Amino acid sequence: MLEVQDITMRFGGLTAVGGASLKVVPGRIVGLIGPNGAGKTTLFAIIAGFLTPTAGRVVLEGTDITGRPAHERAKLGIARTFQIVQPFAGLNVRENIAVGAYLRHAGAAEAHARAEAVARRLGLGGDLDKPASSLTVAGRKRLELARALATEPRLLLLDEVLAGLNPSEIRDIVPVIRAIRDEGITILMIEHVMQAVMNLCDEVYVLAQGEMIAEGTPREVCVDPKVIEAYLGRGAAERLKAEGARP
Repeated sequence: MLEVQDITMRFGGLTAVGGASLKVVPGRIVGLIGPNGAGKTTLFAIIAGFLTPTAGRVVLEGTDITGRPAHERAKLGIARTFQIVQPFAGLNVRENIAVGAYLRHAGAAEAHARAEAVARRLGLGGDLDKPASSLTVAGRKRLELARALATEPRLLLLDEVLAGLNPSEIRDIVPVIRAIRDEGITILMIEHVMQAVMNLCDEVYVLAQGEMIAEGTPREVCVDPKVIEAYLGRGAAERLKAEGARP
């Protein structure tokens, strides 16, 4: 579905991403992991059309979309969430989600109906009339996900959707992410919660200092010496290996 081919992104003399490539097969959940400052969010911004790379290509289903702006990519079926969640504070939950629904539903009634359906799917049905600013961190994370899903994407880019959640909240949202994939939406996700990566992802890419240093199944990646040195640390790698991926 998606091919990122030798992407390089320079900001002046700083190379944020250098020759990074990855592939996402339809119907899978693919993880993108790595230390802070590795260039993961920059790569997401390039895939979504918020940044134009210095070099390289982004190909969606065989079509080069590198030069297309974000709104055109959204129409093609790419949606993303943001690491720092910023709902429209002056709108309620229904209205926030409807902002995404307007991409494919021009009428207010249709957009609001779509927003309500998505909200219920994500456990926000009881919060539709609440101000977005009143939601908890977990609620705002679900709202961010709902706004993206309201655009009816085929490829969903999740940027640390689990960040800031406690273990119980993480356990609650992991099945939601699986259900989204099971409904036919392909997912590429940046995540630091490694147990969730182990449980959710079919394949994982590892970015460090702007370069892709490893790829493979979660089990393969967590024992890769380059990944242990650059990101996991030996103790975390051994713990993940011992625990394995729980269903």
